[in-house]
Amino acid sequence: MKKSAILAFAAAIMLGQNAVAQNNVKEITYVEDATQGYLVNNFSSNWFITLQGGVANSMTKGIARPGVGDRFAPAAGLYVGKYFSPIIGVRAGFDWFQAKGMNDFKLNNLGAAGDVMLNLTNWWCGYNPDRVFNASIYAGLGGYFNTMKVKNEWVNAHHQFLTARAGLLLDFNLSRNFALGLDLRAVGADKSVAELSNNKSVTGEILVSATYKFNKSTWNAPVVAVVPEFEDCEPIKARLQAANARIEDLEAQLKACLNRPVEKVVETSKAPLATIYFTIGNSTLNSVDRKVLGAVAEQIKASGKSYTLTGWADTYTGTDAINARLRVNRAKSVEKALINNGVPASKLTTKSGEGNLNDLGIKYVALDRCVTIEENK
Repeated sequence: MKKSAILAFAAAIMLGQNAVAQNNVKEITYVEDATQGYLVNNFSSNWFITLQGGVANSMTKGIARPGVGDRFAPAAGLYVGKYFSPIIGVRAGFDWFQAKGMNDFKLNNLGAAGDVMLNLTNWWCGYNPDRVFNASIYAGLGGYFNTMKVKNEWVNAHHQFLTARAGLLLDFNLSRNFALGLDLRAVGADKSVAELSNNKSVTGEILVSATYKFNKSTWNAPVVAVVPEFEDCEPIKARLQAANARIEDLEAQLKACLNRPVEKVVETSKAPLATIYFTIGNSTLNSVDRKVLGAVAEQIKASGKSYTLTGWADTYTGTDAINARLRVNRAKSVEKALINNGVPASKLTTKSGEGNLNDLGIKYVALDRCVTIEENK
């Protein structure tokens, strides 16, 4: 082989391998994965505003108070807040609740309050932007001043107090930006919120809240690369190893065959004088076969020898009974033609061949549909 041909062949193999490699390259994609660590958004995202309204019930230790049912008074609040992660947030705003004392005594308590919020659902269950229900706890501080009603007019009571507060907020998301909830709150004051005394008081509040989330309300997850799974090449590797072993075995067999001494072939049999072929399922001679048998008859008569006519049929078509009959009829047809051409009947013997004449397989079954004319030894 010329050097240029070898170089061209090697270049073709390399280009083919490069093309296959390029076709097998799978694209790497990048997606957000909320399971990969902490989620952080821009400062302008995850803000909310909450409006609340409900009832409050205040109790001061050591001071006579109306019955529990008579102490319920209105309460409301307006807050603006932000979550810094799916778990931690803050809110601050204005809070108002009314407190009732004896003899229809009422005070309006108005102040500012702030809370630190912890989303329990995202903490325990992981962040899910499509979650409908969220439960949060919070704790905070507030400062209040109050007014009281004197002669049907509300006047400054000159009474200020501080509070520590904690609560449970149950939110139901109606959409990504709007939620309705229930706020259950306990407020502890360093002074009475209703009797203008220094005795500490506790107020329980139940409020319905409506929250609107503006700007971006969901959370960004860390972006990770998704590498597609590569095809398992071990089966292909095993097949290649088996093929290489087979090639080595064939090379060893070829080498042994080439090194084997040539054996002298001793001819043990002669080829038939003639072979007459038939079509499938047929035992009738055509005009060409009759002319051939005319020439064969002259050869037989000139030799003065006797011959055996063997009828054959392929074993791939027809039943055993049909094939047996075809073998006999084909031999008889050839015998009759030779006798008609002057060959003495005493010089001819007919018989039925068993199996197939050749061992070349089903593709060559036509070679089995024949009559062989062989010289008797």
